[in-house]
Amino acid sequence: MATDGHGTPREQLPLRTLGRSGVPVTALGFGAAAIAGLYEEVGEDGAAATVEAAWAAGIRYFDTAPHYGLGLSERRLGAALRGKPRDAYTLSTKVGRLLEPHDGGGDDLAHGFAVPATQRRRWDFSADGVRRSLDDSLTRLGLDRVDLVLLHDPDDHAEQVFAQAYPALEEMRSQGVVRAIGAGMNQSRMLTRFVTDTDVDAVLCAGRYTLLEQGALEELLPAAEAAGKSVIVGGVLNSGLLADPGPGARYDYAAAPEHLLRRAVRMRDVTRAHGVELRAAAVRFPLGHPAVASVLVGARSVAQVQDTAERYHRPIPGALWSALRERELLRADAPVPEGHPA
Repeated sequence: MATDGHGTPREQLPLRTLGRSGVPVTALGFGAAAIAGLYEEVGEDGAAATVEAAWAAGIRYFDTAPHYGLGLSERRLGAALRGKPRDAYTLSTKVGRLLEPHDGGGDDLAHGFAVPATQRRRWDFSADGVRRSLDDSLTRLGLDRVDLVLLHDPDDHAEQVFAQAYPALEEMRSQGVVRAIGAGMNQSRMLTRFVTDTDVDAVLCAGRYTLLEQGALEELLPAAEAAGKSVIVGGVLNSGLLADPGPGARYDYAAAPEHLLRRAVRMRDVTRAHGVELRAAAVRFPLGHPAVASVLVGARSVAQVQDTAERYHRPIPGALWSALRERELLRADAPVPEGHPA
């Protein structure tokens, strides 16, 4: 996206606040997994240029995690942001996996990242583990603070998470170590528990509230709206299926099932008939719900960032959403964006 010559984007992205935390996020956020070699290698220069392109596009919310590329995402994102005014952007990272040295060789492709397996992950949702994880993340980032800390994929660790990890985050927030806390998962049921049973500011729901599926509309989103808490939506392209529904497309980080591929193709036919790319509708759709504060989109290149930003700003006719509903490709009760995004 073009700028005014001073690095300020000509088309601003709307700002929203995470719950009652006061932490702002842009409606479009940058997910930093891809620049850490998700699926395929990404070079240092390419990663830095991708983050810079996100900044030029007006994105001021950046999300990372130790899990992404065994810390490579945090190191690269921190380096790319280090020259930016710290109060000008919001940064989130995650806790729950500690990284430990590993000399067994090989790569990390079993976990989805094309990086050397010089470390290994160890689950730890203890209070001490949460504190150590954040300290390690700050070291990799090379920054003095993050704004939002999320419990990462605690699906199989509920007892320890609610007894130890969450209270540790709450304490860090009360001490001013972080400004906002929450959880990030690929499911909505446990996130609903965080929203209703704890004092989180926000949750990150990946892949469960997209143009392809709206399971989070059952409980999570209504609960968040009622509680005045925010939902950040990740995985809006369902691992690429809604970007390019064709042979080899992925869904939930694996080969897309045939029935979902057919559904995505039908959606693409509808959006094309209304002069809109499927990926543009997919990026904009979640923002129609009042509880959704930001949509995280991953990118591995400057071109991908620019493509996403340009399509975000294109108006989408209301008739498109109506057509999807008429063909039973979108839930009738799913709220949709209205008018121009900016």
